[in-house]
Amino acid sequence: MVNGQSVCIDVDQCPQDANGMGRWLWSGPPPAESHACLILAHGASAPMDSGFMAGIAERLAVRGISVVRFEFPYMTERRSGGGRRPPDPQARLLDCWREVYSRLRREVSGPLAIGGKSMGGRMASLLADELQAWALVCLGYPFYPAGRPDRPRTAHLAGLGTPTLIIQGERDALGKRDRVREYSLSPAIRLHWLEAADHDLKPLKASGFTQERHLDSASDIVAGFLQSVGGFV
Repeated sequence: MVNGQSVCIDVDQCPQDANGMGRWLWSGPPPAESHACLILAHGASAPMDSGFMAGIAERLAVRGISVVRFEFPYMTERRSGGGRRPPDPQARLLDCWREVYSRLRREVSGPLAIGGKSMGGRMASLLADELQAWALVCLGYPFYPAGRPDRPRTAHLAGLGTPTLIIQGERDALGKRDRVREYSLSPAIRLHWLEAADHDLKPLKASGFTQERHLDSASDIVAGFLQSVGGFV
């Protein structure tokens, strides 16, 4: 972000390659002037410039966090007229993450965190230790597939060594509070629950909360977490 505005890396600067990546979106101060740089991946169904992703990036930007958003190959293909393509196989998603991280690591000398919304965050969690990421942030972690709480996606979370923050809605259909408390999670993981919120951090109207308020709270928590990991507070 320049003067508080999102800026793009054009396709010419980040050409589509074997991983099919297109442009990236940057928000916030230059990495050298920020508390940290966070690479944020989208979820399975919405792109990097969705309302949720933009809302989080903009809020973190004003809190001193530089945010880089990118898209997985299938989403780049959707944008170029490929229809509603399903997510890429996990191996391709992970290779894309590795490539993005490698490129940013060459450009950013300071703290570099990774994370994302739902699927994007889960893919980041599978690579956080391998990449030696400075920190991991997951927004709405899919602890199990929709309707299948008997198939938890948590085996790797038990031994995770990277400092991790998971922000979860209490009534998230992919990870409700009463179910998640049964899992064995690494002591490196901090879980923060948002009251009455769903997978998109939208609360029940009767709760008195709004999604905007929850996004504000989530951004405060993420910024505070990244600053504390870096020793800024």
